Amino acid sequence: MSFVNPQIFFILILPLLLFAFFILRHKDNITQLFSKEVLERLSVGDDSLPLIVRNGLMLVALLFMLIALARPVIDHGAKKVELTGVSAVVTLDISGSMRAKDIYPNRLEFAKKKIVTLLDAMLNDEVALVAFAHLPFILAPFSSDKATLQQIVEGVTDKYINMSSTNFTALGNYMAEMLEGKKPKILIVFSDGGEKKELDRFAKIVKEQNISLYVVLVGTKAGSPVLDEKGKPLNYKGSIVLTQRDDVLGEIAMQSGGAFVVADTGSEGIKNLVATIKAQHRGKKSGEVTIYEREELFYYPLALALLLLLFSFSSLPTRGVKNV
Repeated sequence: MSFVNPQIFFILILPLLLFAFFILRHKDNITQLFSKEVLERLSVGDDSLPLIVRNGLMLVALLFMLIALARPVIDHGAKKVELTGVSAVVTLDISGSMRAKDIYPNRLEFAKKKIVTLLDAMLNDEVALVAFAHLPFILAPFSSDKATLQQIVEGVTDKYINMSSTNFTALGNYMAEMLEGKKPKILIVFSDGGEKKELDRFAKIVKEQNISLYVVLVGTKAGSPVLDEKGKPLNYKGSIVLTQRDDVLGEIAMQSGGAFVVADTGSEGIKNLVATIKAQHRGKKSGEVTIYEREELFYYPLALALLLLLFSFSSLPTRGVKNV
């Protein structure tokens, strides 16, 4: 047996000893006012415990409380438990093209709803959240707390959008660092695509780092105008700038051994993608944790302390006057 908080003994044992010294030397106030003969005439059938016994019971009760505060435990040792759920990084494109309204209400809000659906389907898995445009940045580290992750996703607003072009090279390098040590390395990208040169570099990084890429493509092939912060279409040399969904990113996912879906209004596509991820990585552990098994014993001394206190207080004397 050992104690989780042994410092409690060093902190409280001296005050307890001092309290014991004074309380055991203390006499009842009434014995200091009356002689023994007078007290016998004033008392009627006093069957209470003697003062010294009651004080002793209270001191023992306090000692048991002290032991309970120190938390006695029986250690059963440590054991390692393998984690069978997958670990994945979910990335959200926040480039200017995500303001396009070819899907309701716009690509960004639509992608956010799909991420929430994905998190609901990965309840037992570990997920990290990253947003990216010109540069990637982390929204949430690896966590299994899906409620908190969903709140973070819902907190991504139009103000996050960066009008710079999507830098997939920076995203690839960032993912190489973030997924280092993870087996398997799973990356899920929500995006409407990017420039060919950037996607070629991204594909090279994915291949070199042995990353399993899964893509959720957002937007339509017909496209829609790119909107500024005020919701007005952007003009370039007198022409309205259009953005169309680019499916090359999905092809890169297939080449990496992953998969892709085009986001639609239903939830089946996302659920099928999660099922594919689970099927491809079934039986592969994502890591392990060390669990220390302890048997708590504090409730035994605590129960004894309460019992002793109850017994000592229920034995308080009653006073009356004898008939003369």
